[in-house]
Amino acid sequence: MPVKAGNAAAAKPTERTITLTRVFAAPREQVFAAWTDARRIAQWWAPDGFTIPACDADPRPDGAFNLCMRWADKGDYWMRGRYREVVMPERLVIVATAYDAQQMPRLEAVIDVTLSEAAGETAFVLRTTARGAGDVAGAMLNGMKEGWNQSIDHLERHLADRP
Repeated sequence: MPVKAGNAAAAKPTERTITLTRVFAAPREQVFAAWTDARRIAQWWAPDGFTIPACDADPRPDGAFNLCMRWADKGDYWMRGRYREVVMPERLVIVATAYDAQQMPRLEAVIDVTLSEAAGETAFVLRTTARGAGDVAGAMLNGMKEGWNQSIDHLERHLADRP
């Protein structure tokens, strides 16, 4: 679904790509499961101050990926998309649309996760490219790196809490 820019329909689209890397003290099967099991995704995905009241994950090519990030009294921010690629337990590619609190589509994103294991640890690479137009999309793009870093911090704690 194409991103609509509301009143800023003539605004030039903006694109941003970020790449984050981490090494998790967990086997990659466990990290992969944290990205593909809806119950587990709901425990870590989202920046500080958000909760995940709803999540649906069908990790197979063209399977659904939908989640709701609730920001206290500021509303629900949905991400709706599909898994484009699933190579267990090595790689995931999710293509999704991010919606603002008024449920207007604002960003189109490609989320690419690569996992490799060495000595019981998992090297993690996240590459996200997102594109949108208008002030709301611009604000979302400007916060993307910080938001992903906070989410991945939550993922790291989630993995550390697992037996």
